[in-house]
Order: sequence, then structure tokens, then C-alpha cells
Amino acid sequence: MLINLHSHLEGRVRPATAAELAPALGLEEPAAGWSAALELAGPADLTVFLAKVATTYPFFGDPELLARIVCEAVEDSAAGGLDYLELRFGPATHARPGFDLDAVIAAACAGAAEGSRRSGLATGIVVAVLRHHDEATNLAVARAAARRAGDGIVGFDLAGDELRFPDLRPYVQAFRIAAAAGLGLTCHAAEAAPGPAARDAVDLFGVSRIGHGAHIAEDRPTLAWAVDSGVVIEVCPTSNYFTGAIAELAAHPARTFREHGVAMVVGDDNPRQTGSGLAAELTVLTEHLGFTAADLARIDRTSVDAAFAEPSVRAELSRRAGVGKPAMIAF
Repeated sequence: MLINLHSHLEGRVRPATAAELAPALGLEEPAAGWSAALELAGPADLTVFLAKVATTYPFFGDPELLARIVCEAVEDSAAGGLDYLELRFGPATHARPGFDLDAVIAAACAGAAEGSRRSGLATGIVVAVLRHHDEATNLAVARAAARRAGDGIVGFDLAGDELRFPDLRPYVQAFRIAAAAGLGLTCHAAEAAPGPAARDAVDLFGVSRIGHGAHIAEDRPTLAWAVDSGVVIEVCPTSNYFTGAIAELAAHPARTFREHGVAMVVGDDNPRQTGSGLAAELTVLTEHLGFTAADLARIDRTSVDAAFAEPSVRAELSRRAGVGKPAMIAF
């Protein structure tokens, strides 16, 4: 199965769409073209990685454009063979006068619904608050996400530059709002910061999943805690290589997580920047990290349990787990 539980909308803009939309937005064609502008040539660090992602931001400035890009992201995921997609994004980045947070989130939900209608791929939107935004902005995002809980929005996340903004306390109230609305909770943590940042996210926010969590494997007490707590780690190997969290793919901590019994799911994070979709991430697990078919089947089962999916979608995914890959869910 291909269940993608960590993928960013801003990392899925098609270069052809960027080239088509840029003139009307007053954007000059990059000297090397839009593919080079959006994609990383090789490993860097998290700050450089996020700067590359930010190149996409001008394309999300009105409802029609945002909905189109979401729809295309769903269609591209379906073409890649996915069974289920959780697509996350930071709406406050794209809000502006005349296009407020509720409208931004509504456009994303409309695009996801249309993409699902066209492709048959079940999709949920995960709303992210960002570390560099002020507390008032993030509270407004949480309230806007809560208003659409169960109506296209399935989860809530904290993303952004963990090196520059390591303190989690300013985001506690936003997570309380999201939790009260029944949204699934995840948090980018221990991607660039030390392993205990993951435990802080669970303790402060009540999240059930940790995005990346690469440095958990380096801290033995935190690794033991991850096993005992049952927290699920969203591993994105190629992204971790491109952000400098690991020195080489063969050094990815997914192997350590497997050996110690940490619960794992897989995501492709920002596939436009890394050039690696979910199927390629599973290949990394098998070819570079020695994962077996049984290991991948275990990830499938964990993914079904950990997904923020609607009950009917979860039931269908559960039916599929371990029995091959039937046709996609029809809408």
C-alpha cells in the first residue's frame, strides 16, 4: 500500500503550472527555469531547504490558484499510485487582504475535494501553524482549522525552522483549540533539534505523531520513551538527507527505529524539492536500509491506525492492508 502521511502542499507545485501562472502574477522567469527554481540540486540544511519551498508562495494568492494547485497535487499523488494522502500546508503564509484564513482553508478543501472526485484518491488536509508566526496569528489559524474540522480538515501540525524557533510553549493554546475540535495532532520535531524535542511536543501538545523525529535515534532515553509511549514517527528519508539531518541515506534512523520497535509511517515531505515521491521513499527503505516485505506490511498497518482519516476511509484502508492493492476509493 501507499499511504502518505507527511506531504506538504508547498512542495508539490508543478513547474509547468508555475511557468503558466508566473506572467500574470508579475513574476520573472528564473534564469534556469522553474524546475531549477523549485528543486534542490543536492543536500543542504533546513534553512536552505525551506527557502527553496518559499519560492512557491506567490502562487497561492487567490482561491482559484490555490484550489488548482491542491487539485493537481492530489491528481499527481493518484498517478503515483497512492491509496491515501494527507496534504499539509500553512494557510497563514497565503492569507492576505481579501483572502482571509477561512477563505484560504476553504480553497484548499475545495481543491482537495475536486482532486479526489477526479482521481478517486481519498485526501485529507492537515493545517499547520508555523514557528516564525506570532501567537495571535497561530491562534487564528487554529480557530479557522477548527471551524472546518471534519469538513475537509483532518489534522493540525506545527512546522517551520526548528533551529531558529525551538521553543514550543508559544503554540500550546493553538493545539488545545485543535484538539478540542477533534483534529488529529502531529508536530515537526527532532528534525533539526535534539531528540528530546519530540517528547516535549507530545507532553505539551498531546500529539500522536511526530514529523521526521530523526534525532530521536541519537538519544537513548528518548528512543526508549518513543517505544514505550507508542508515538508514531513520520519518516521522510530523502528529505532528511536534503535538509542535512542525516549524512547519507544509509544512515537514516529508520533502521534504528525498526530495530527498537518504534512505530513508523512514511511520507515524502516535499517531493518537488527532493525529486522523491512516496514509492521512491519505500525503495530507500528497502535498498538502503534493509527493510523487508514484512517491515513494509507493518508500516502499512501502522499507517492505517495512525491516519487522521474519516472512519469510512479508514475502514477501506484497513480492508486493503495486507491483501494487495485494489482499486482506489470511489467518490
